Amino acid sequence: MKKNIYIAFLGLIISSFTLSKRIDALIEKEVKSVFSIEIYQKKSISISNDINKDLPQKITDTNFYKIYSNQKLLGYYYFGQAYGKADFFDFIVIFDKDLIVSKVKVLVYREDHGGEVGSKRWLNQFSGKSKADNLIYQKDIAAISGATISAKSMTNEINKLLKTVQILHQKQVL
Repeated sequence: MKKNIYIAFLGLIISSFTLSKRIDALIEKEVKSVFSIEIYQKKSISISNDINKDLPQKITDTNFYKIYSNQKLLGYYYFGQAYGKADFFDFIVIFDKDLIVSKVKVLVYREDHGGEVGSKRWLNQFSGKSKADNLIYQKDIAAISGATISAKSMTNEINKLLKTVQILHQKQVL
């Protein structure tokens, strides 16, 4: 029995590592594409606990990064999760250096239904949005039949992120 639990746990660790490497590769591809670069450096954004406790979207050393090329700031990216009907899905938001959304992409969608939330056409609605925007689902952001929960969740997560970016900008962290 213990051996089976150990093997299952080891399998979970290996699959998590493989998924993490896959996500890292997808993020790298998107960053290179958005900024038309081949080589870049990323630096995690460090937020004090005092500031982080008041943020709508909590920032860790593994979810929000500055993107540099040749020591020049190009922009930022945020790696997050939103909830679908029964499971989380992973996404990335890439900002330019002025904190305007350049691209949103769903990296891993784990459900059978609602995958339309990952379509380029739907996600393009977020491009050009900034920290000043407050997006309203079905008004500013079109609904998706069959993906209502995922689409609402994604819109809410982007809103929380935009508010977080606004606060961090006001506090001169970004």
